[in-house]
Amino acid sequence: MSETEKKYSSKLNSKVPEGSLKDKWTKYKNKINLVSPANKRNLDVIVVGTGLAGGSASATLAELGYNVKTFCFQDSPRRAHSIAAQGGINAAKNYQGDGDSVYRLFYDTIKGGDYRSREANVYRLAEVSSNIIDQCVAQGVPFAREYGGLLDNRSFGGVLVSRTFYAKGQTGQQLLLGAYSAMNRQIARGKIIDHSRHEMLDVVIVDGKARGIVARNLVTGEIERHSAHAVVLATGGYGNVFYLSTNAMGSNVTAAWKAHKKGAFFANPCFTQIHPTCIPVSGDHQSKLTLMSESLRNDGRIWVPKNLEDAKQIRDGKLHPTSINDNDRDYFLERRYPAFGNLVPRDVASRAAKERCDAGFGVNKTGEAVYLDFESAIFRYGKEQAVIKGLDENDNDLVKSLGVEIISKKYGNLFQMYEKIVDQNPYETPMMIYPAVHYTMGGVWVDYNLMTTVPGLYAIGEANFSDHGANRLGASALMQGLADGYFVLPYTIGDYLSNDISTGPIPNDTDEFLESEKKVKEKIDFFINNNGKHPVDYFHKKLGKIMWEKCGMARNKEQLLEAIDEISALRRLFWKEVKVPGKKDEFNEELAKAGRVADFLELGELFAKDSLEREESCGGHFREEHQTEEGEALRHNKFQNVSAWEYVGEPKDAILHREKLVYDDIDVKERSYK
Repeated sequence: MSETEKKYSSKLNSKVPEGSLKDKWTKYKNKINLVSPANKRNLDVIVVGTGLAGGSASATLAELGYNVKTFCFQDSPRRAHSIAAQGGINAAKNYQGDGDSVYRLFYDTIKGGDYRSREANVYRLAEVSSNIIDQCVAQGVPFAREYGGLLDNRSFGGVLVSRTFYAKGQTGQQLLLGAYSAMNRQIARGKIIDHSRHEMLDVVIVDGKARGIVARNLVTGEIERHSAHAVVLATGGYGNVFYLSTNAMGSNVTAAWKAHKKGAFFANPCFTQIHPTCIPVSGDHQSKLTLMSESLRNDGRIWVPKNLEDAKQIRDGKLHPTSINDNDRDYFLERRYPAFGNLVPRDVASRAAKERCDAGFGVNKTGEAVYLDFESAIFRYGKEQAVIKGLDENDNDLVKSLGVEIISKKYGNLFQMYEKIVDQNPYETPMMIYPAVHYTMGGVWVDYNLMTTVPGLYAIGEANFSDHGANRLGASALMQGLADGYFVLPYTIGDYLSNDISTGPIPNDTDEFLESEKKVKEKIDFFINNNGKHPVDYFHKKLGKIMWEKCGMARNKEQLLEAIDEISALRRLFWKEVKVPGKKDEFNEELAKAGRVADFLELGELFAKDSLEREESCGGHFREEHQTEEGEALRHNKFQNVSAWEYVGEPKDAILHREKLVYDDIDVKERSYK
């Protein structure tokens, strides 16, 4: 394929409806084919993954009358990784009257993603966002409320307005319980058949359409064939290619990668978000990094010492951070980005922290941490409370105790978690934070209908290449997952399934299913019988080290070329030397892990290849060769597109297809937060 042919592929059709941006979704819904209730009960849908995207989709599809089969590797759908999301969910409600709107949320998302997302999808996301809040309130989700009884909100999903709704504890937990309860009602009706402790190992294509999956029962080891008229992937992201991330260790890329190997294009794998507010790495024994909610940036101020000697003394334990006065602190986000300060988008905040630490101002023993300090907020809230209660606002002890009480109500569970992990009281000593891999904006390419390049195969939530672009605004992950599941997929999949109302049940004993099952079993047999020298984690950690050092917060051409070669060599060693103990016909987590790491070893190479091809900086993708004089990301117009990769064997041989991103309703500007 020539460079000209590669530029914009005829194989990619975004299927964005005609018409003005604000009317596209309404007109689309008015014209789609519908399936009657009587016909819905004759159609089967498989949903892989039961987080917010998969849980909401399966519950809604079952409520509509479809027969749904769900699959998750956890012991219950309610243990999906969405449960770990802390901070909140965005919606353009404009409760505060501070200027929010559907258009503002749309614009903030496009700008936050550094102008690398599809305009029509993002507008639709903003458009349905307010419905999500209404849906969840109706389900009984206990959103925080302010003094007057209205739903409370804060900001980190837009910065200039308050649009982030939250619940005490972890917002993701409460939202997932809402989706899970909706699922349970349909399980009780028999409209959802739940397969927990199952992992999808292949998607089955029959006559060019996705017609089912092959899955492994993780408890018994049994290999099962499941058929349906359509398959939906809602399996999250691939952050664990870095080994250490904020994702639970079970989070993987297998379902998405198997879809990729069966013809679904994989888009923008290099767009990986580094989250600025994680608890720093404590040693090589860790299997997961702990995320501290970004909501903390609403009140916490981020700083390092101005003087190198002070930073050194803090690292050596000779100086306490509270003994450094305000004039000797560098509030570097407020200094560099005065208009947005501590609430600048994640990629900007993360790189700024890295720059300070690289310059020697890091504050933990390894020099890879900055402070998140609540002292100012404690005294600000305390004085306000003293005035309200008619108490002495000049009594520092009183003001502090009143302020601590307010901060405790807002963030108490997070402070408690931090103290349990770090053994420091964050009310008295500033928190230490450092960026870590969090969310992946890349994923399976989908069109406006959320369908992949394989007919009948859908990808929703974090599993698709997303509506976020090159960076995700805080609190937008939950918004996308629930928007896709509750309000988008049920319409778009119905339009597709309307052609299948006379098809009848899909048999699972055809040649395609049997061939897929055979290949799955052969790979499992290989892992069990290969008597290598190294456990799976040995290879995963080595891969993670390559990814973090050469494809992490900053990348360059030399490092990426090295990474491609090193990952390729590591993959060859993996297939030669991996050792998996135990048997195949029993619960065997090492066996499950081996399959996942095998996929990461392929994805990692494509990740590096995509990073190499995208010769610009944008959002979570920062090429050192492409930055402004001030060290900010430098975009190039020729890369205003989606990079979608077609599988042809070795990841380094993948074929690139580009979807041009056209902006009719906004001006593409240099992204500034100053």
